[in-house]
Amino acid sequence: MEEYKLYDAEYKFASLVWEHEPINSGELVRLAAERLGWKKSTTYTVLRKLCERGILKNTDAVVTAAVSREKVLQYESAAVIEKTFDGSLPLFLTAFFGQQRKLSAKEAEELKRIIEEASE
Repeated sequence: MEEYKLYDAEYKFASLVWEHEPINSGELVRLAAERLGWKKSTTYTVLRKLCERGILKNTDAVVTAAVSREKVLQYESAAVIEKTFDGSLPLFLTAFFGQQRKLSAKEAEELKRIIEEASE
């Protein structure tokens, strides 16, 4: 699943596509210049690389995502937990909530629902 690894700049660029797809490549160049400060050549280089890796598609100058944001987030989350917490979700949550982070009642209920669904 390593193919879903995106570096920060790649993630920001892919986010433009996820937010605006399908998007004409010329419009994508304009958005990347406006939001990321990129030149046209940088935009097309990153686009080409992400297409080669199967993250994005560029067909007839129309760019779409080949991989959803959710898939990338799933990969990144699992990678952090695996690398930093030896794959232990409870250890991750203990560290996360140890930072004086308090949950709202709504967040707590949502987490309970997610855990129940994942446990079935």
